[in-house]
This record gives sequence, C-alpha cells and structure tokens, in this order.
Amino acid sequence: MNQPSKIHITTTTVRGYELDSYGHVNNSVYLNYFEHARWEMFREMDLTRVIHSSNVIIVVTDVHIRYMREAKLYDEIEIQTSVVREEPYLIFKQKLLNRRTGLALARGETKTIFIDDNRKPVDIPKEFKAIF
Repeated sequence: MNQPSKIHITTTTVRGYELDSYGHVNNSVYLNYFEHARWEMFREMDLTRVIHSSNVIIVVTDVHIRYMREAKLYDEIEIQTSVVREEPYLIFKQKLLNRRTGLALARGETKTIFIDDNRKPVDIPKEFKAIF
C-alpha cells in the first residue's frame, strides 16, 4: 500500500437548496461535496484529459461517510482530499471542514476502479500511477 498523496484542497459555500427541513445540509449532499472535490483535483492535475483520452473510466465501488457535525447555510467549507493506491483501486480519503471554526464536519472514503469499454477492470493508468 502506498502512502496517501499530497492533500488537495477544494472550497465551497453551503447553498440554500442543499438544506433539509432541519435547516442543515442534507446528508446526501456530503456525497456531492466529496465528488466535486475529486473532480476538481482531477481538473487541476489535468487527469480528466487522461481519462477521456485513454478509453477508460473511473467508477466508484464503495463509499463510506462518517457524519460528525452539521453544516448550515452560507458556511464556508473546505474539502481535503488525498489518495491511496491499492492496486487495482484508487482510494480517496476526504475530510470536510468548517473553514471558520476548523472543526471537522465529516470524513469520507471512496474506493474506485478503472474499467474499459467492455466494463472490465483494468490497471490504473500510468499517468495516475506517476502521481499517486
């Protein structure tokens, strides 16, 4: 198992439509925050291009979220993302923090695998291996 990669930071603000009837962020939205942070990391590292040009896709095989504190309207949040490579998987370890208080709101772990056009698992592309 490799060590976690350098931490990538993505920030966002809680929007009104993400709230539930209790006035805090609905639990399902945390999954969107984590997904958004992963794709922002890919974009900033030019890995989206690699995915589109290599005829493979990355799919989620498992997700776990530990909810710790609530997020409320207009909270500024930070999503910290690191990656661990456990062949043939890339595992994204993420933390969601309130930027004002520094307190952790949630932790997430997402296991992914690459598949080809026939939906068969394939090796992690070399461009990803070079980074993670």
